[in-house]
Amino acid sequence: MNRALIPAQRLNKLPAYVFARLDELKARARQQGLDLIDLGMGNPDGPTPQPVVEAAQAAIADPAHHGYPPFEGTASFRQAITDWYHRRYGVELDPNGEALPLLGSKEGLTHLALAYVDPGDLVLVPSPAYPAHFRGPMIAGGQIYPMILRAEKNWLINLEEIPAEVAQKARVLYFNYPNNPTAAVAPRSFFEAVVEFARRYDLILVHDLCYAELAFDGYQPTSLLQIPGAKDLAVEFHTLSKTYNMAGWRVGFVVGNRQIIQSLRTLKTNLDYGIFAAIQKAAETALRLPDSYLHQVQERYRARRDYLIGRLAELGWRIPPTQATMYLWIPTPRTTSGAAESSTEFALRVLESTGVVVTPGNAFGEGGEGYVRISLIADCERMGQAIDRWLEAGIRYS
Repeated sequence: MNRALIPAQRLNKLPAYVFARLDELKARARQQGLDLIDLGMGNPDGPTPQPVVEAAQAAIADPAHHGYPPFEGTASFRQAITDWYHRRYGVELDPNGEALPLLGSKEGLTHLALAYVDPGDLVLVPSPAYPAHFRGPMIAGGQIYPMILRAEKNWLINLEEIPAEVAQKARVLYFNYPNNPTAAVAPRSFFEAVVEFARRYDLILVHDLCYAELAFDGYQPTSLLQIPGAKDLAVEFHTLSKTYNMAGWRVGFVVGNRQIIQSLRTLKTNLDYGIFAAIQKAAETALRLPDSYLHQVQERYRARRDYLIGRLAELGWRIPPTQATMYLWIPTPRTTSGAAESSTEFALRVLESTGVVVTPGNAFGEGGEGYVRISLIADCERMGQAIDRWLEAGIRYS
C-alpha cells in the first residue's frame, strides 16, 4: 500500500463503528428482498412538528439568513435555549457565554474532547455508553478508563469502584442519565455525589441530557446544573433530535460552565461556521412549543414501551417498565452452556432469520456485552410484526 495513503494512527485505534456495519448488513438484506423492521438506531419515526417546519420555510426565504451565522449561534436561539432551561429546570443561564448551539450533540461531545483532552490524558467513561462519549476522547489521544455499569446497581456508575489513583490522574468524566443504551435513570442524590466526586478530584463533568423529555409515569429527570456548584466544573449537552423529531436537522446545544464553553467555541471557530441560521430559527420554535406537544411525544413512547414489554414477555423476557428514553435494553438468550449469547451473534441471528434490526450491546463498550438495545421507533403494529417473526423463528429468552 502507498505509504501516503495510510491513515493517521488515531483512526486505526478506533474500533469498528457498529452502526456503520449494521447499515452495510441492512443494505445487503434489502438487496435480498427482506422486509426489514429497523429497531436499531435511535432515529425517531415521526415528522418534525409542523410549526417548526413552517418557521424554517419562512426563515429560508429571508435573505438575512443566507450568509454565515455567528460562530456562537444567533442571539435569539441562545436566548431560547436559556429560557427553555429556566422553564424546564429552574436553572439560570447567561445566553452570552453559558450556551452554545451545536451541529447536533454528537459533534459537540466529540469536539469537547479535542478541546480538553491531550494525548495520554485519562478520561472516565461509563461502559456501556453512547459511542461519542468514548470515541471523542480516543480521537483526541486520551486513555479511556471504563466504569462498568451493572444491572444489579441499576446501571448507575459506582463511584466507589474507581481507584483513588485513577481518579487523581483523570481529567474528564462523561456520563448520561436518562441513559443510552440502558434506559436507566438516576436520582438527584446520584448527581450530587458526582459533583462532590468531581470537586474532590478536580474533574470536568460532561453530562449528556439528550433524553430528559422522553420520561414517563410522572418521572422528572434531573439536570446536572440543578445541583449547587455544578456550573463551576460542568457542562450539559442536549439535542433536538429525539424530542422534536429533528434528527436530520443536526441541531443541539451545550450549556454550563462559561470557560469550558468558550474553549469549545474557540475550537469550533477553526472547524465550522455553525448552524444555518434558518435552522436556528426552526429550533427556537421547537423549544417554545407548548407542553401539550411534549405530552403527546411522551405518551407515544410510553404506549410503545408498554406494548413491546408485553409482547417480549410472551417470549420469556421480563423487562421492568423503563421510566425514560426511547429504548429497551434486553439480555441475550442463554446458550446450551448456560452463558449469554454474544450481543453480535444474537443481533445477526435476529437480522438474518427475521429481518428485524436490533443493536448489539457491545457497540456501546465492553459493559454492554450480553445485551441488545431495541429502539421504540416504530408503531405498535409494526413492532407486533417484529415479535410475530421472532415467534415464528423460535427466538426466545431462556
